[in-house]
Amino acid sequence: MGSLGLAWLLNQDNLLADPTKPELERRTFDLAPRPPVHKPQATAMISMFMQGGPSQVDLFDPKPELRRRHLQDYIGDIHYDAVGQASTKLFSGPWKFSKRGECGMELSDLLPQLGQIADDICLIRSMHTGISGHEPSIRAMNTGRFVQGRPSLGSWMVYALGSENQDLPAFMVLRDPTGTPVLSVENWQNAWLPSIFQGTVVRPQEPRIANLEAPASLRGATQQRLLSYLQGINRNHLERHPGEHDLAARMQSYDMAARMQVAAKEALDISQETAWTHKFYGIDDSVTRDYGTRCLIARRLIERGVRFVQIFSGNQHWDHHSGIVKSLPDVCRKTDKPAAALVMDLKRRGLLDTTLVHWGGEMGRLPVIQNEKNIGRDHNGRGFSMWLAGGGLKAGYVHGATDEVGHKAVEDVVNHYDYHATLLYLFGLDPQQVSFTRANGSSSLLDDQPGQVVAPILQRPPQLS
Repeated sequence: MGSLGLAWLLNQDNLLADPTKPELERRTFDLAPRPPVHKPQATAMISMFMQGGPSQVDLFDPKPELRRRHLQDYIGDIHYDAVGQASTKLFSGPWKFSKRGECGMELSDLLPQLGQIADDICLIRSMHTGISGHEPSIRAMNTGRFVQGRPSLGSWMVYALGSENQDLPAFMVLRDPTGTPVLSVENWQNAWLPSIFQGTVVRPQEPRIANLEAPASLRGATQQRLLSYLQGINRNHLERHPGEHDLAARMQSYDMAARMQVAAKEALDISQETAWTHKFYGIDDSVTRDYGTRCLIARRLIERGVRFVQIFSGNQHWDHHSGIVKSLPDVCRKTDKPAAALVMDLKRRGLLDTTLVHWGGEMGRLPVIQNEKNIGRDHNGRGFSMWLAGGGLKAGYVHGATDEVGHKAVEDVVNHYDYHATLLYLFGLDPQQVSFTRANGSSSLLDDQPGQVVAPILQRPPQLS
């Protein structure tokens, strides 16, 4: 109580640096489309989140010096997560790199299909979070900071921009059939944002959304009368409890659920696609069937005006602490063809220009051996790679570099908050204006972190005044 009194006195004397202004009108929250502050280059996003930490030195970042010094001791500063299995011996994987596309981008032979779209992607080799644990690194890449309890990237996007389709959720999550990723639902939570902005999970098998089909006894006019009656009761209840964002969001969710009975069933039905399309995404192959199906569903959702779609790989599928020589090719075979097909299909349909596609995990791997008896690689958040495509990004372009063995980002470093600032810019948003007022002040995706738009990777860099 004393601190509240002091704050009031300081505010009266204009001694508070940033006094909180009272809201003159009660805010309402919905998924109606909202205009950005400047002309956007991207209007939708698909994020293929490869949870576990794909090895940049084996997939995206060729290092001749690492190959030359294979099995020699590394004398540089290095941070290990698994100290008990740590080794200082450098390890060059057995896979070769080849120049792909007209741009000559060097990519691992483990990703032959990605090589086919080398001229369409922007490869960042200098990603950096500075921390190597799964949980804090996932939070950094997916919520803006290392700490828990923050809104996810998709929630921020739909909070800022709404959705073009009011019959489908604006933020949809396609999870892996083996289970949820590390941090589970925290990956698509709304946190302190109103719950209308949380992600909606699409199951990997039918029924992809639970309880979507109404019971036979309630279909048609019977259901409509019941829903209208409930809606009236709910509205009266909300009028008696103004400002209850969770209650308002629950009502909107019920309204959308009724509309989704038709819209979602149609959007998730890939049987409408041609046999050629199924084969193109790898759905005819047991190895690529699951991931190909989810990539195809993602394209169908974007076509129908969904703002943000996130496709999660399985829990720790890229976390190769041991057995990397076998495990890495296996997971590449599952995802390489569908991911490349998604980009090519979006481009063929004229959607890639306005759809930003992301492929990457929360970190990379160390260039030294972990577990000498069954070779793997430990975590590395100091330098890793990811690729992007479409949505106003340069194509056939490589940005940044790590040191001579692929350990630390040393050239044109891109921190997680720079990545987020760039995304917001591409969507026509000002990172400082995308904020939410809470009792303890305003919060945003960047939250005062020094995020800078990575201008070199953009087709149309921002005009600096």
